[in-house]
Amino acid sequence: MNEQLQKKVDRAVRLLQTVANGYDKPIEVAYSGGKDSDVILELARMAGIKHQAIYHNTTIDPPGTIAHVREVGGVQIMRPERSFFQLVTQMGMPNRFQRFCCRYLKEYKVLDKAIMGVRKAESTKRDLRYNEPTECRYYGAKKPENHVEAIYPILDWTDEDVVEFIEERGLRVHPLYYREDGTIDPHRRLGCMCCPLAYYKKRIEQFKTYPGMVRAYCRAAQQYRTEHPDVETVGKYQDVYEWFYREVFFERQQSWDEYKQSLFAITDYRHYLMDYFKVDLPEVK
Repeated sequence: MNEQLQKKVDRAVRLLQTVANGYDKPIEVAYSGGKDSDVILELARMAGIKHQAIYHNTTIDPPGTIAHVREVGGVQIMRPERSFFQLVTQMGMPNRFQRFCCRYLKEYKVLDKAIMGVRKAESTKRDLRYNEPTECRYYGAKKPENHVEAIYPILDWTDEDVVEFIEERGLRVHPLYYREDGTIDPHRRLGCMCCPLAYYKKRIEQFKTYPGMVRAYCRAAQQYRTEHPDVETVGKYQDVYEWFYREVFFERQQSWDEYKQSLFAITDYRHYLMDYFKVDLPEVK
């Protein structure tokens, strides 16, 4: 391990030991199954602190995630009261402005302190948003019972740091991170499949990779339309397939409005989606 990374490891271990000093309860390790969560779990073990790794099962994580979580061992799996698609049947399709799915599936409090694999290098937004190794978080209203002390031991780690640490410690990460030659690609991300927060082109590619998600989305959204006929969103679109097309292919309402007024607007969205994503979709009323 190079000297610079060793210093980062030492700082991370000291941070965790400091936070745990005099605290007799276990500290949560927010374990997602991703490479960064493998790193923070290993750091917690190296620090010798009392901890509990907890995986929030979103029900739409990539294939192999549950198997990896179980393979790691010692990780508590939290199952939601409602699956992602059950939420869709009750609340409609989530989007980047209405991502209720995060609140119900993974962004909720379990323990009073939580170690998280947040890194500034992941995005410009994170670089600007996170500046301290610990902070106060509230899940819901700002009440004592909703407060969590969040700890970020790898906040200043680069992708290269993460890969080197994983290799030095002999950690086995999620299969999706490995290239064909067995090396780790640090730029690959896990997260929820077809997440509405993802860049729309990336999201489209994920739907191509997992076409069954198109069918599942539309089936759940169709149930929502059937059970909520008076909701404004339902009346905006001729059928569930037009709604899905709008949510997936257009980031802004203005772009959608301009498209609908153009000569290129599609009339048969079901057949377009079937051809584009190579998936069978039932006819709907």
